Amino acid sequence: MVQINMAGREIVLKLVYYGPALSGKTTNLQKLHELLDPAARGKMVTLDTTDDRTLYFDFLPVSFGTQNGFAVKIKLFTVPGQVMHKSTRKVVLAGSDGVVFIADSQKSSASANAYSWRDMEANLKSNGIDFDAIPKVIQFNKRDLPDVKPLEEIRAAWGDIPTFPGVATTGEGVIETFRELLRRSYRFLDEKHQFEAKFGVSEEDFLKGVLSNLG
Repeated sequence: MVQINMAGREIVLKLVYYGPALSGKTTNLQKLHELLDPAARGKMVTLDTTDDRTLYFDFLPVSFGTQNGFAVKIKLFTVPGQVMHKSTRKVVLAGSDGVVFIADSQKSSASANAYSWRDMEANLKSNGIDFDAIPKVIQFNKRDLPDVKPLEEIRAAWGDIPTFPGVATTGEGVIETFRELLRRSYRFLDEKHQFEAKFGVSEEDFLKGVLSNLG
């Protein structure tokens, strides 16, 4: 959950990229790291297994100042997608303020996407997080590969949850997905903590602080 330090005038959010193995979670964070102004980003920490999949998490801290003097820090994590690492995914999800679900667009990945979504729901609930309320955005990655599901079919299936096409390796959809999660996370936290009224941090100020650092 969001950490607010009034004495230090600091706000810290945690956002998590979730999804099946090899869906493009790490690639999304790598692309964001590449696009962010070096002055606004921290070091990207990646822990891998021998088969080059993320074992624990990727952690990318992003920081910026607001017009009223607050420092906002956003911690971006990914989780390991392999089935065997369920307990690790639960730990990484603890305290999340928003989630991006990175799905694989290939028709052959439908069951893996469905399993991972149910797994995310279960882990959020196990951490005491309201699954229906937490800000969520979906990116259907790998749109450049053959045999992908049509976007119309995807959006009809996922209803009101914002859904973006992506090719994370080229950056397509990466910023759009991130921007929408930021917007939804701000509105959720403003409703819960009165960000603008109490801290003078408007939605425009919040989004501009992050997005102005993206190339």
